[in-house]
Amino acid sequence: MIRRVWVTRAEPGASRTADRLTALGFEPVVAPLVAIQPIPQAAPDLTGFAALAFTSGNGVAAFASLTPDRSRPVFTVGDATAEAARAAGFAPVRSAGGDLDRLAALLMRQGPAIGPLLVPGALEPAGDLPALLRGHVEATALPVYEAVATGAAAPGAFDALLIHSARAARALAALGPFAGQTAVAVSAAAAQPLGDRSGLDIRRATTPDETALFEALGNPPRRV
Repeated sequence: MIRRVWVTRAEPGASRTADRLTALGFEPVVAPLVAIQPIPQAAPDLTGFAALAFTSGNGVAAFASLTPDRSRPVFTVGDATAEAARAAGFAPVRSAGGDLDRLAALLMRQGPAIGPLLVPGALEPAGDLPALLRGHVEATALPVYEAVATGAAAPGAFDALLIHSARAARALAALGPFAGQTAVAVSAAAAQPLGDRSGLDIRRATTPDETALFEALGNPPRRV
């Protein structure tokens, strides 16, 4: 039975995930394995860029802190990132409603005229959007944040844990092996660093979003 759930993602997302778990009847244990560090730099020169593409809310937050310019249309990998972009003042914002491949497909449907495209994101991104767009839309990556390991230890007791990124999974793998607890990953890419020797029962969300992540987690046992 799963009741105590370890939330490994970085803040501020960890607290939002914990609130959702509590509402569903779980007991969240927040101990982030990664932290988000903005990459200090001067305000980016947006001259020549026609649009922006974001693959995470962390990218939105880091980029928005660098410039007050909100004049370019924005495309995002999913709805949560789109909400973050709108909250940061970007408009118009269009969501691909899925994963990186869907975002690339959405951008390619716009045609070459949508570029040149700026892609603010992680120093070590989980996927390479400019590479997916090569030959279709001109795109340039701009590292604006870095995910770093916190060095946190595993909680003393937990039934399951949530993995939101491959970076968190790599940090988790360094702590194992575990004793049969359930690990629920947001995607196959996020689960991959765990390999097959982690000691965890690994489940994967059917789509790379938190709603599907919770569906894969299942329901908590009923309290008596």
